[in-house]
Amino acid sequence: MFVIVVGGGRTGSHLAHLLHSQNHEVRLIENRPETLAGLHRELPTEIIFEGDGTDPQVLEAAEVRRAQVLAAVTPDDSDNLVVCSLARQAYNVRRIIARINNPKHAWLFTRDMGVDVAINQADLMAKLIEEEMSLGDMMILSKLRRGKYALVEEKIFPGAKAIGIAIKDLSLPPNCTISGIIRKGEMILPRGITVLQAEDEVLALVDDEAAIELSGLLGRPSD
Repeated sequence: MFVIVVGGGRTGSHLAHLLHSQNHEVRLIENRPETLAGLHRELPTEIIFEGDGTDPQVLEAAEVRRAQVLAAVTPDDSDNLVVCSLARQAYNVRRIIARINNPKHAWLFTRDMGVDVAINQADLMAKLIEEEMSLGDMMILSKLRRGKYALVEEKIFPGAKAIGIAIKDLSLPPNCTISGIIRKGEMILPRGITVLQAEDEVLALVDDEAAIELSGLLGRPSD
């Protein structure tokens, strides 16, 4: 995959390093001298392009016409929007991701502005805290369909409501599918007659509401 990252701060440099280490083709665009000095110590020189990512000539020098993904992660929201608009309207980049620095600007980061995925760090932190508080010991392994669904894991707490009950007899919420059970280190493919035991590690595909209800069945009983 060929990815262009515009913005070489901590987010951009980490993203570029991660993609490069996974053998993706990467171009990182940055124009701040003090930031460039650090980038040249952290990344191969050939993937760093010095210049303003809002300048079409700089984007073209980085071969934006070949890019499958572009991520605009500069510390300036207006620059990120300009980059996204150029990438979509002038170069028809297939997938465009933008960082939102100021939550007040979130309403601007729309598909009309060329943004497919907007990452609002303040909202992400608030969502993470909300999920941690509501889901107890449940771990979110992966988000799917832009966060609408999640693959989660939870170890059944001793005394949980689900212990000793077959899956077919559980009052599972809508949009909840138990996809795997790890018992004493061994994977069990769940069936309707599978009876859940304390310490089972349950893997499930859920939406937000189903995750909370499932956690109530598998987790620590409420007082």
